[in-house]
Amino acid sequence: MSSWTRWHGPAMAQLWGFCWLIVGFWRAALACPTSCKCSASRIWCSDPFPGIVAFPRLESTSADPENITEIYIANQKRLEIINEDDIEAYVGLKNLTIVDSGLKFVAHKAFLKNNNLQHINFTRNKLTVLSRKHFRHLDLSELILVGNPFTCSCDIMWIKTLQETKPSPETQDLYCLDENSKNISLANLQISHCGLPSANLAAPNLTVEEGKSITLTCSVAGDPVPNLYWDVGNLVSKHMNETSHTQGSLRITNISSDDSGKQISCVAENLVGEDQDSVNLTVHFAPTITFLESPTSDHHWCIPFTVKGNPKPALQWFYNGAILNESKYICTKIHVTNHTEYHGCLQLDNPTHMNNGDYKLVAKNEYGKDEKQISAHFMGWPGIDDGANPNYPDVIYEDYGTAANDIGDTRTEVMKSLPQMLLTKPVGNISRSMLWW
Repeated sequence: MSSWTRWHGPAMAQLWGFCWLIVGFWRAALACPTSCKCSASRIWCSDPFPGIVAFPRLESTSADPENITEIYIANQKRLEIINEDDIEAYVGLKNLTIVDSGLKFVAHKAFLKNNNLQHINFTRNKLTVLSRKHFRHLDLSELILVGNPFTCSCDIMWIKTLQETKPSPETQDLYCLDENSKNISLANLQISHCGLPSANLAAPNLTVEEGKSITLTCSVAGDPVPNLYWDVGNLVSKHMNETSHTQGSLRITNISSDDSGKQISCVAENLVGEDQDSVNLTVHFAPTITFLESPTSDHHWCIPFTVKGNPKPALQWFYNGAILNESKYICTKIHVTNHTEYHGCLQLDNPTHMNNGDYKLVAKNEYGKDEKQISAHFMGWPGIDDGANPNYPDVIYEDYGTAANDIGDTRTEVMKSLPQMLLTKPVGNISRSMLWW
């Protein structure tokens, strides 16, 4: 009996866990390419014999390739090419190292799906040319290219520009071979008709009313002659562009309020690098109350709301049809501002049954207004069931005379006298009501 317990208790669970771990390593080993070693997050290939002739790929039976964050390759003289689809499955890849190998060619779209790449090391390979288009979409912290036999040409001037504008923690001594096979320091390389381009965006006043249209024009210059394209990000409004050589235009129609604050860029790009000129779009539109709910209780009571509008709308509250004057006991609080959207509360400090009623929010700017109303119930009447009291007589109000807040000019009103209904109650009820007050 003790033997059965010993092998079916915690010790057995640990044994099974160990077995599954061994199976996992065995499966990974089966999926790993020859001359390489693999773990759940790393592939390293450093054994020169027999070596690899293609970029290492995990078999379909292996763990998900997106979990791989580092690939290290060394001493692989027969590895010459990185094709477009060699690395696309490694979407989580952060560090790529290929050193002391035979790499000669990298496809232009080889890293298209590897947006997490941060460090690339191609030290001591056979690269004679390398285009900036490989890396333009990446936010690299480090690109090491020492020891490659680059050919002196305009095609590699972007590397010099990169070193000048974004120096790495360690200076790289890079060289290229001229037409006489002489080593030239990349830092001293001068190539005629090979410079950075420029972009000039001629923009009118980019403050426009919702629903209107606007046209932007841009010109680019440079040698080599740059390409021109527009970067509109996630622009919602309908847009179309026309480009002719070094001139371009962008037409935006029926402009949406959702595009207020968006950046629009004209980009000039050639072999050496790129330049861009940008403007921000401001859209004016009438307010919209997109959210208004019944009060909730936290540290204070809050009637939550969300208002959109540009320019910033003036907010005004009404209580039972009369203007509400705000004070330190009841006031509007804006908690979050997102460009043209305002999230806040009408905050009430210890409201009573006298604050029950209808609350209407009016948002207004020069382009229009919007309003919404909710009913709020904070507590029942004293001496009466805690609930709505539709038969209760109308009340009379007077002005507290409190100061207005910074959002709108409003007034706060409170009850002037006890309702007649309480005065007609038996003496005991009246006494309790008066004591409550």
